Amino acid sequence: MAYVYPPEMLSTRDLLRRRSYLVRRRADLLAHIQNTNSQYNLPEFGKKIARKMHREGIAAAFPDIQVQRSVEIDIELIDHLDRILEELQSEILRTARNHDAQALSILRSVPGIGKILSITILYELHTIDRFERVQDFCSYSRLVKCAHESAGKRSGKSWGKIGNVHLKWAFSEAAVLFLRVNPDGMKYKKRLERKHGKAKALSILGHRLGRTVFFMLKRRKALGAALLMGR
Repeated sequence: MAYVYPPEMLSTRDLLRRRSYLVRRRADLLAHIQNTNSQYNLPEFGKKIARKMHREGIAAAFPDIQVQRSVEIDIELIDHLDRILEELQSEILRTARNHDAQALSILRSVPGIGKILSITILYELHTIDRFERVQDFCSYSRLVKCAHESAGKRSGKSWGKIGNVHLKWAFSEAAVLFLRVNPDGMKYKKRLERKHGKAKALSILGHRLGRTVFFMLKRRKALGAALLMGR
C-alpha cells in the first residue's frame, strides 16, 4: 500500500519540486550562455556568471547583434527566475519551520546540508517513523540497490529505479558540499578512494550521510560527523 502524505505537507513538497524544476531551467540558461561563448571562440568569462554581478555586460561581448539579443533573453529569464526562486525559498522555509522545526534544525546541523537540502529531505520523507530500519530508509533514498524479491525469495538483478529520486539527489549534493566544508571529510574520502575508486567513494559518502540522518532523526538529536565517518 502506498504511503499517504498529510495534505498540508504534500502541497509544500510539490511546490518544492516545482522549485527544483525551475532551478534546472535556470542551469540550462546559464549553460546556453557558456556554450554560445564557446561556439564563437570568445575568451572565457573568468568569473561564475551564476552571480548577477558577473553577468553585467556579457551580451555586449558578442560581436553579432542577433547573438547579443539571444544572450540578453537568457539573462532576462535568469534574472526573473532568481526573483521567483528567492521568494519560493523564503515561503517554503517559513512553512517548514511550522511543520517540524526540530527535524529541520537537526538536518541543518549536518555539514553540507543547508537550507534547500534540509527542506528537501524533510518533505520527501515526511517522518522518519515511516522506516523501521536504516536499511529501509537507505533503500528508499536510492543510496543502496534494492533487491528484487517475491514471496521472500530474491531473484535476478536489483531494480535501480526503485525509491525516491529527490532524496538520492539531496544526499548526492550533500556529499559534495560536505567535502567542501570538512577537511576531515576529504581525508576520509581519500581513504575510500584508495580502496574503492573515486566514483564509488562519493556514493559511499552519500550512503553514510543517509545513515547518519536516519539515526539523528530517530533519536531526535545531532550526533556529529564522527558517526558519519564511522568513528
